[in-house]
Amino acid sequence: MKKSLTRIAVVTGAGTAAFVMAVAPASAVPSTIWTVTPSPANFSAANSGNIVLTANIPMTCTTSSASGTMAGATGNPATVGNINAINFGTSASPCTSVLGNVTTIATTPWTVVAQDYTASSGVTKGHIGNVNAKVTAGACVFTVQGKATGTYTNSTGILAVTSVSGDLAVTSASGCGTVVTTATKPTFKGNYAVKVTGTNTIPKIVGSNP
Repeated sequence: MKKSLTRIAVVTGAGTAAFVMAVAPASAVPSTIWTVTPSPANFSAANSGNIVLTANIPMTCTTSSASGTMAGATGNPATVGNINAINFGTSASPCTSVLGNVTTIATTPWTVVAQDYTASSGVTKGHIGNVNAKVTAGACVFTVQGKATGTYTNSTGILAVTSVSGDLAVTSASGCGTVVTTATKPTFKGNYAVKVTGTNTIPKIVGSNP
């Protein structure tokens, strides 16, 4: 009887191991090799729809643009791009809020960080990192730092910034009363259409495993 039980245990253990090996490849594994096409490349981006920074009150920009570089990378998370310049509003079309017109001065570079790739949709999830900007709305002046959650879609070239509460922090504030304080948790949302500078080419980001 003991020998029979031993044989059953061995067979069962072998079967379980085989099942685990068969199932394992189907499990999601974070991408570690990021291929950017073309690479390296300079990119330009323009807003598609309004860009909104909300720090208890919404601050809306109808015009925004950015530029930088993109290149392949290895790791997870991995920096696949640098935003070397980003502008919000123009003299002819300023950003607005209930406190008055809004000006934003960004300290760059910001980073484009990739963390997860879905091949079926061509969507990369990640965030914009190293965000640092001084915002002036009327008499209210405050500094925002942190990151902004986002996605990039290969088919459209849309970098969708969809930050959530806690991504960004107000590190200093003056002239804002209780509207904006260092306890405020801003959000930054909006879509940017990305193209290789001087062309209509949409860059592609693909994550894979070795």
